[in-house]
Amino acid sequence: MEIKQLPKIALGAWAWGNDGTFGGNLTEADLRPVFDTAMKAGLNLWDTAYAYGIGASEKVLGKFLRTVPRSSYLISDKFTPQCADPNAENAVTAMYETSAGLLGTEYMDIYWIHNPVGAPQWTRKLIPLAKTGKIGRIGLSNHNLAELREAAEILEDEGFKIAAVQNHYSLLNRSSETSGILDYCREHDITFFSYMVLEQGALSGRYDTKHPFPEDSDRGAVYNPMLPQLEKLNACLKEIADRHGASPAQIPVAWAIAKGTLPIIGVTRAYQAEDAAGAAALKLTDDEIKTMERLADGMELNVIRYWEKEMK
Repeated sequence: MEIKQLPKIALGAWAWGNDGTFGGNLTEADLRPVFDTAMKAGLNLWDTAYAYGIGASEKVLGKFLRTVPRSSYLISDKFTPQCADPNAENAVTAMYETSAGLLGTEYMDIYWIHNPVGAPQWTRKLIPLAKTGKIGRIGLSNHNLAELREAAEILEDEGFKIAAVQNHYSLLNRSSETSGILDYCREHDITFFSYMVLEQGALSGRYDTKHPFPEDSDRGAVYNPMLPQLEKLNACLKEIADRHGASPAQIPVAWAIAKGTLPIIGVTRAYQAEDAAGAAALKLTDDEIKTMERLADGMELNVIRYWEKEMK
């Protein structure tokens, strides 16, 4: 299969699964304008997973993808160990086929092992699927450096390589940088995908102590207590944004790109897709980057979520 060039930004459909993480209930009518706006802006790399609502995200995204040519988009999907079918001969292949059916595709441009639970057995079970040619790039998510090296050896023995790594990486969580993972990716020609760059909206400029996250959401429980501290960082982001004629939410995205990563931006509104497209064109100065990092590092906030670990 053809290995297509990746855009500077991927769009995340995690919230499309309506699994309670983000609160509210998104419908097809809500999301269709988001999809259309993104595709028109040239943002055609969509990141999802069966785990996002147990197929709900893939199902609605698949309905939209069926209305455009397969050559016009790229799909990033994941095998999640916690959702593995214990009765399947090969759980990786079984989940892949389920996801491909929901999305309406015969191949995945990127297919990930979502997390290292049970590693490295899932890397080994991915190899038969990779040999079918149905995967353009093999990716590993939420793996630390030792786990990446272990997986790389397994894949290399079979003639494959890690092409992508996806970890939580933001101004508030740079452990993939300090642990050497970003350097490892650069040395081995691996694309590093940064997720939660905006910390699920906490660094978007939309939320503060007077305008907190929905109380019925998982992110509200995590970030609302941090909002008093985050107001100073968000004020800095706004100052930099004003200087560039941008929105505050575009600055952490531009920062992630400047750090040599490919950010995954969750989108549930059309304007967010437009913001993401604009962020790809922003050029931050070295001083702006250092100022943001110094301020964020000084807060010493722990934003590692329950499914993650700090990369050491």
